[in-house]
Amino acid sequence: MKTIIEPSKGWQFIDFNELYRYKDLLYFLTVRGIKARYAQSVLGVGWAIIQPLFTTLVFTIVFGGLAKVDSDGMPYILFSYLALWPWNYFSGTLNESSNSLIANAGMITKVYFPRLILPLAAIFSKLLDFMISFVILLVLLIYFKVIPGFGVVFLPFLLVQLLLCSLGIGMVLSAMAVQYRDVKYALSFVVQLLLYTAPVVYSTTAVPEKWQFAYSLNPMVGVIEGIRAMFLDRPMPWEWIWPGAIVAVAIFIFGLFYFRRMEKVFADVA
Repeated sequence: MKTIIEPSKGWQFIDFNELYRYKDLLYFLTVRGIKARYAQSVLGVGWAIIQPLFTTLVFTIVFGGLAKVDSDGMPYILFSYLALWPWNYFSGTLNESSNSLIANAGMITKVYFPRLILPLAAIFSKLLDFMISFVILLVLLIYFKVIPGFGVVFLPFLLVQLLLCSLGIGMVLSAMAVQYRDVKYALSFVVQLLLYTAPVVYSTTAVPEKWQFAYSLNPMVGVIEGIRAMFLDRPMPWEWIWPGAIVAVAIFIFGLFYFRRMEKVFADVA
């Protein structure tokens, strides 16, 4: 039986059946990414605790202590960590996925497999850090004697929104980085700027009312405000969540089509 592999033409959707057939490769690359990140590291996965914790402490001192930023009546350290928990995953996946194709150029040029597996593996490998960071969140909730409300049942919905947004942007960046190496150098700067487009160090109440709808189109705004509300037993801010959820789905779909369209040139320029 002869199998002929031809480059895709135009805008085509991802073949999910093909991705499923390569699920073992996805698992292997995900595990490899986790091991490589902490290889020859004294603290190992301890960095997944140290980095978000120290960032939260710095934000608490600078913004909560010196700048006196409003934290909606909650301890600033808890206020900022509830935002940094999803934000660190989002920003980390952008950095990992954007470099995934370039870092595995040897595989791309030597053997065929669904190229989408590479950014997927980069994004899934960051889930370990995300889960470890969740343990810190539980410790903070216990320390401040905060009991999550019924809204916590919507956590899976917000995590899906976070994942769709991360996957969508990650696929676009990874495809662009193959042809434009400037993406790798510009991304770290852009991610730092994006931090201030989401309510990480400040509350959404600081956003002028006339800009609130446009602001809510940022998918991370709904994710962060929703997570704060559910863990602090407050009403779910659906007015912030739904616009961003629609945008996250749109970004994900566009990312799938864009990645598929650019896939045919990966082996030539990687």
